Amino acid sequence: MRSGYRAGARDSLPLCVAVAAFGVSFGVLAEASGFGRFAPIVMSLTTFTGASQFAAVSILGAGGGVGAAVVAAILLAARYGPIGISVAPSLRGNALTRFLHAQLVIDESWAVASQPGGGVARERLIGAGLALYVAWQLGTIAGVVGGDLVGDPESIGLDAAFPALFLALLVPQLGNRRAFIAAAAGAAIALALIPFARPGVPVIAATLGCLAGWGWRDSGHPIESVP
Repeated sequence: MRSGYRAGARDSLPLCVAVAAFGVSFGVLAEASGFGRFAPIVMSLTTFTGASQFAAVSILGAGGGVGAAVVAAILLAARYGPIGISVAPSLRGNALTRFLHAQLVIDESWAVASQPGGGVARERLIGAGLALYVAWQLGTIAGVVGGDLVGDPESIGLDAAFPALFLALLVPQLGNRRAFIAAAAGAAIALALIPFARPGVPVIAATLGCLAGWGWRDSGHPIESVP
């Protein structure tokens, strides 16, 4: 595996293309949902987690409350807890330096920098994270500025970007019974609540349902693979 900042940035380029495309989708949807041009760009600069940003904008754009949007965004970002724990031993420098470097830890940069045995290559992580950060910002700006040229996001299917993103994240995780039960519980709860609950509430309730399903044990026996 090649090491160094440049190697991390170079190896992340294919991912940067996908991240930039999602950034464009986010910018278009945020602008079309009434967030203007400034707020989505600032959100991308300071948040840099597409899943949570899509969730917050989708909920607020559909008329949901700020509380529901914030809770949904936090729940979706909770996966960075264990990722951060795995990365922490590789970060060096004072508290401020480590804090800044930690902001570049997302799913893609972690994947590029992962090493056999569970560790990460710090320079590759930072190089990949910087490249992905720039791609996300450029995508967001392009989406916000060019949103008027695109027109109605629903007309070209951009409104499906948010559910498509999470479906792509979900499918690889359905390899065992416990994960399948968790996903099924979340889907059932969301479908049951959508007709009458405020936007955002089904997302939060479904997440809690997934957590409950994940903690389920089949009479104390090891979880078997789903046929």
